[in-house]
Amino acid sequence: MKTLSIDIETYAGADLAKCGVYRYAESPDFEILLFGCSIDGGPVRVYDLASGEKLPGDILAALTDGSVIKRAFNAQFERVCLSRWLRDNNGDTAERFLDPASWRCSMVWSAAMGLPLSLEGAGNVLGLEKRKLTQGKELIRFFCRPCEPTKANGGRRRNLPADAPDKWEAFKRYNCRDVETEQAIQDRLSLFPLPEEIWEEYRIDQEINDRGVALDMRFVEKAIAMDTFACGELTRAMKALTGVENPNSVAQIKDWLAAHGMEMDSLGREEVALALRDAPPAVREVLLLRQQLSRSSTRKYRAMQAAVCADGRARGMFQFYGANRTGRWAGRIIQLQNLPQNRIQDLGKARENVLAGKTEAVRSLCGDVTDALSQLIRTAFVPRPGCRFIVADYSAIEARILAWLAGETWRQEVFARGGDIYCASASQMFRVPVEKYGVNAHLRQKGKIAELALGYGGSVGALEAMGAVEMGLEERELKPLVELWRSSNPHITNLWRDVDRAAMDTVAMHISTEAAGIRFSYRSGILFITLPSGRKLAYVKPGIGKNRFGGDAITYEGTGPEKKWERLETYGAKLVENIVQGIARDILCHAMKALRSCRIVMHIHDELVIEARPQLTAEAVCGQMSLSPQWAKGLLLRADGYETDYYRKD
Repeated sequence: MKTLSIDIETYAGADLAKCGVYRYAESPDFEILLFGCSIDGGPVRVYDLASGEKLPGDILAALTDGSVIKRAFNAQFERVCLSRWLRDNNGDTAERFLDPASWRCSMVWSAAMGLPLSLEGAGNVLGLEKRKLTQGKELIRFFCRPCEPTKANGGRRRNLPADAPDKWEAFKRYNCRDVETEQAIQDRLSLFPLPEEIWEEYRIDQEINDRGVALDMRFVEKAIAMDTFACGELTRAMKALTGVENPNSVAQIKDWLAAHGMEMDSLGREEVALALRDAPPAVREVLLLRQQLSRSSTRKYRAMQAAVCADGRARGMFQFYGANRTGRWAGRIIQLQNLPQNRIQDLGKARENVLAGKTEAVRSLCGDVTDALSQLIRTAFVPRPGCRFIVADYSAIEARILAWLAGETWRQEVFARGGDIYCASASQMFRVPVEKYGVNAHLRQKGKIAELALGYGGSVGALEAMGAVEMGLEERELKPLVELWRSSNPHITNLWRDVDRAAMDTVAMHISTEAAGIRFSYRSGILFITLPSGRKLAYVKPGIGKNRFGGDAITYEGTGPEKKWERLETYGAKLVENIVQGIARDILCHAMKALRSCRIVMHIHDELVIEARPQLTAEAVCGQMSLSPQWAKGLLLRADGYETDYYRKD
């Protein structure tokens, strides 16, 4: 046996979507119902474990045999569930989880080719003859989850095979078809094998997910209790002011505001902040209460409660290749990618007050209890006893890569001397010296906004979306600011045009082209962009269409903003953004490989969090991260780090 393609169907009372596979597989009532598999691409066989059928010895041995490659779509699910099942049924697995080294995930392969992250979606886009059976969702609801007891079902809380034999046979066919579909996807993608470097990165990702990170559950529970109390106070105050039946109802509050002369299309944070500028006192008080209520942080804390495993660690928070346009990770379950910033001056004191249940002390220290709890979310992540966190983050990595790629030498000189890019950008634009706390310091903010908004072809709209007006810029300043930034960065603006031209030529004529050392090629209906690392970005079924201005534009098929598979539009500056973020992702992977033995427990954007023993220092970690890979000669990297007893932003 060389390969084993697997798909399993499972039962547990836990909600998989909320708790993730690691907590799900710990459920007391967890079991594997069906085990569908194919050996070396042969016929699929479904083993009915729920009905007492046993797995043959050679398949059991293959699960722990590192020389046999195990394949599955979203292989993490199969690997983690089978780890639990083997411990329960064989007791011969020394490790908590099966070694991911011999596992290959077809979902990762699909994502790397620009395809959907679902078995059904990938099969549909590829036009497979054997696609996922559509009745699967109903069968999963019936057999894989608890059911409500009714008179019709005799008061049972779970549906067993004997309760619906016809449905059970259909479920077995569904399991069989999933293996067949997964095999068909592999066959279709066999022309584009993923390099071993990607699978090595996947293995590191799985090791980090398996390791997990500890949660201070006492702090989590105290925070939830305090947030519930504070929100109750705010709700009662809002009800007293407005008289509405449900102050948490957006519709009711919007009606009240309209009746008091303030029509609002949305009660989102930005809209409320804008409305507060001109609101009369009575309305302003209601909007302030609404603003505080919107900061309620229980969702993140409750996600922690749902995900924490029996040993106090949360696992499975990172999806490898979750962003298939760049290959970056996506956040799952607790969603570490969008944690609120912490600006509280005495974070430790605020944390102590929450642990002590001192709501008034938190209010006195921070002003707003719900906002304070939101800012404290990061501190719920803690290292194991005897360790502390080392948090290391790449400094301005996208700006550095963009300057390196475009050959914008003045920017590279700023990075080489350790300068402030926001001051330097403002100085370059306005032709005067700018110092952060000195001469012309007021111009730094304009430099910062321009840097954050304009590097990928953004214009006035990008500045507005970045909050330029809220930060103090006047609307009449925005267009000149765009023009100043572009004229100060001619090589970057040329890079946008060069990439656009190269990609257009490749798509239109199916030829290979190059721009700034980035190669563009076309094969089998896919536009490939080869990054300096050798990794490829993929754009499915590219074509030349018309943009909203009537000009030619590249279009391709992908997952749009509404999570639907559709035809999307791109252009040179947007492709540059994908390229730069793809390179940033490869830089992070390079660091993760070098620091693999240092117990990485989290990574957020361009930041690594290490659960470190005393002998490892932040200086050593940052020094390693600052070394550029061989394929990025001339790229000036810098990582900054610190040590802490709980996760926070320095």
